[in-house]
Order: sequence, then C-alpha cells, then structure tokens
Amino acid sequence: MIVEGCKHEIEISVPVDEIARETDRVVADIQQKVKLPGFRPGKVPTNLIRTKFAKEVREDVIENLLPKYFQKKMEEEDLQVVGRPSVKDVEFKEGEPLRFKAEFEVAPTIDLKEYRGVTVHYSEPEVTEEDIAKRLEEIRDQKAQYVNIDPRPAADGDYAVVSLDSLSGVDKPIHQDDMQLHVGDPETVAAFSDAVRGLSPEEEKDFEVTYPEDYGQKNLAGKTVRFRMKLKMIRTKELPDLNDEFARDLGDYQTLDDLREAIRRAIFQEREFLAQQKAKEELIDRLIETHEFPVPEAYVERQIESQVTQQIKELADRGIDPAKLQIDWAKLKEAQRPKAIHDVKGSLLIDKVAERESINATNDEVDHEVQRIAKQEREPVAATRKKLQKDGILGRIAYRIRSEKTLNFLFEHARKEAAAQNKEEATEESATETEE
Repeated sequence: MIVEGCKHEIEISVPVDEIARETDRVVADIQQKVKLPGFRPGKVPTNLIRTKFAKEVREDVIENLLPKYFQKKMEEEDLQVVGRPSVKDVEFKEGEPLRFKAEFEVAPTIDLKEYRGVTVHYSEPEVTEEDIAKRLEEIRDQKAQYVNIDPRPAADGDYAVVSLDSLSGVDKPIHQDDMQLHVGDPETVAAFSDAVRGLSPEEEKDFEVTYPEDYGQKNLAGKTVRFRMKLKMIRTKELPDLNDEFARDLGDYQTLDDLREAIRRAIFQEREFLAQQKAKEELIDRLIETHEFPVPEAYVERQIESQVTQQIKELADRGIDPAKLQIDWAKLKEAQRPKAIHDVKGSLLIDKVAERESINATNDEVDHEVQRIAKQEREPVAATRKKLQKDGILGRIAYRIRSEKTLNFLFEHARKEAAAQNKEEATEESATETEE
C-alpha cells in the first residue's frame, strides 16, 4: 500500500510451521552455548531451554524472521527499498502466525521523457588579443626581478622592505622582519603607504592603522593598532622583455608567437569548461522541470548531510571552528532541503539516462583516475587502489565517471542557443554588415 510519494506500508505474515522451524533452530543454538549447573555443555534439555529462556527465544525468532520475510515480500512485489524499514504492530502469539507491519521507502519510478535535444544557452567562447596580452602581463609580472636601489626617500611605485612591530591595540604582538610594501598601490593599506612615503632606509616611524570591521584577518578587524615601522631598503621591479627568449625560458616554446598561441588555447579551454558547466547545470534544470516524480526522504537526508558536511569543511579550511559558532543545525538543515531535493532529482535522472543509453565507466577510465590519485598522493598505484577499494571510494569514482559521461552525452545532443546578450550582439553585427 502506497502511503505517500515513495512511502509504502505493507502487512506481512509468517506461517506457523516456519515459526516452529526457526524456534527449534534458536533453541538448538542456545543449547550449544548455555551452561547450567548439573548439565554437561550441549546436554541441557530443550524443554528446559524453552521455559528458562523463553524471552530470549522469542526475541531471536522475531529478529531472524522479520528481515527474512520482509526481503522475501519485497522480491515478490518487485520493490526496490531505499533506507531502513520501520517495523511496527508486531503480533506474536503461540500457535498463530507472526504478523507485523513495515513502513519503508522505495526508489521512484521515473517515466523518462525526451532527453535529447533539450534547449540550453551556450556559445563557443571567444579569446581576444586583449585577453592574451593581459595573461602575458600576468606571467611577466610573476617573473619580475626586485632590484635594490641606492638609498633615497621612498616614493609611490617603490617596493619598500620594512620591519614592523605592534606597539598597542592587539592581544598578541605582531612582528614582521621583511615585509614588502608596494607604496601607493591600491592593494596596500593606505596608512602603510602614508607611513613609509618619504622615509629613507634605516629611518623609523610610529603610526596608527584603523582596520575596517569586515577586514579579512579576524584578529585585526575593527581595531586601531599602533605600529613602529623601520624602512630597511627600497626595491624597484624589473619586468623581463617580451621576446622569443622570454618564451623559451617558460617551456617548450620556440617563439613568442608559440607562447601566445598556447595562452590562447589555455584561455579558450578554461572558458569552454566554465561555459559548458553552466550549460550542463541548465540542462539538468530543464530535465527536472519536465519530469515530476517523488523523491525518497532517505536520499534527501543523505544529500543534506553531505551538503552540511561540505560547509563545515569549508569553514574549517578558512580557520573557523564550527563548534564555536552558534549554529541552529535544525534550521540549517531545513534551509538545505530545496537544493538537496533538486540535486537528488538531477542524479536520479542522470542515472536513468545512463541506464537507457548503456553508459558506464570502463575499467581503463577507472584505472586512469586511480593512477592520477596515486601520483597526487605519491603512492604506488596498487596501494592506492587497495585503499580506495577498502574505503568504498572506487565505486564512487566509477559512479562519478558514469555521471560525467552521461552529462557530456546530454550536452552533445542538446539544442544550443546563444544567450540573450550574445543574440543581441549577433543581430547588431548582422545589421551593421547589411548597412555596409
């Protein structure tokens, strides 16, 4: 009987003769283990065991027969159970069948509609000369040399190497020996630029810094700190020349044009990946919109737990102890529910398409991922595989590969439209060309 959505309730009856057989087996098992005064091991009369251990016998019979007959009933009804069933209304009287009710959830039946040709917004990314020039400048900046210059007063544009000590305003003293400041740069706290500007090497200055409430370092946020700064030296940044030699120093490039082409491909691949990811997310949204089906609560709860665990990990990675935060966990989990339902529906639909299209992860694909992890962890491949298998991660790797392949299949067969902005630009360009 369907209660609601994926929830089912069923009444199961265990025949009297099956109860008798199981009772005899339980009694025999207790007989082998029990030790009673006056009886040798294994020789306690069965009628004495039935009387003396009636409660234990009853509990063991129920514990053994309930899952067995529940599983048998599920196979008969061809139901795919998810999560753990809840047993209630157990009736067990001598000489009568054992009756009980079970509440459980089943995997939803999905009537798969058309999934090829789903419309998504996607355009091939463009890479301009300006993009390439900007990336080149970033690389050039990374390869810059900082050269010490003769002593003089520090000015905007200089790179000042200073020692810094806090004098007041913080609980734990701050000391930095060789801090480099880019004088006058927007990224440099203005008070530091103001303090060092005009100082010559070996000169000192005391000054105050008032940090904003939302400052990134929690120990400084909202505080006014008094520092003593000593200018140690002034440097200037020398950028390498953009030429063929610069390209050769970076890797397997013969000319600057070779490097520019490699940069163009890299930027294109980055943008293509992001654009495709966005289109694939939209594709899943469209599939969810066109498929209405209930979702088992067990799946939703599992997904919520996964999302909350990920959020806790992100907080910990940022140095925040979740235990010290006043988090209403019930409220947080409830807020995660809509996303969890969406993600579970998406996964179930991807699984259904994979099943329909016979898409699976090959052994070679799984092996390749294991080798990548082994290389990353600097471990032998065999040891990595054994560990992944033991932790149950190997199956998850195969599942993820299968899902990615299915999404790629759906994207390949999707109907791709340019985004509204791109369509307007294309219309304007077409109009201009017509006028010309």
